[in-house]
Amino acid sequence: MTGLVFVDTNVLLYAIDSREGSKHQSASDWLGRLWRERTGRTSVQVLSEFFVNATCRLSPGLPREQAWEHVVALSAWDPQAKDFLVLELGMQVQSHHGLSWWESLVVAAAHRQGCGTLLTEDLQHGAVYAGVTVLNPFRTGVQEARQHYAPQLAPPLLRGRGRPRKTSATD
Repeated sequence: MTGLVFVDTNVLLYAIDSREGSKHQSASDWLGRLWRERTGRTSVQVLSEFFVNATCRLSPGLPREQAWEHVVALSAWDPQAKDFLVLELGMQVQSHHGLSWWESLVVAAAHRQGCGTLLTEDLQHGAVYAGVTVLNPFRTGVQEARQHYAPQLAPPLLRGRGRPRKTSATD
């Protein structure tokens, strides 16, 4: 696979939850590959969701310090902040595709980071939103993705701010 890959919360959680069997193994394989190739990306929103779920919803939950160590390690992936451009693109994604607000923000963050692929099980496998293709890491193994998938990032949905430049007949 070429290009950057955005990783959603559920994949990060499966990677630390060994009780999940094959999903744990798949998530671990994917993360291992993304670390080796230095192509993994995520967002502050995803890291926040990860921390809350890892400490409060997993049974047993991780100690806060251990969950925070994971968050700090993943900061190497240059997490996308939830800024106004992410919100604006998220609104466009939600309006156009009917996704939930939170899913739309994940897609927007992936797009803003230039990711052609979004690893998640929360959206339809193979669907394309804002030029980002969803890949369910539990349906497609790491090696299969290399052989069958080459993500293509579409041009940005957002137009530049301000008025278009006027052109004259002499230009």
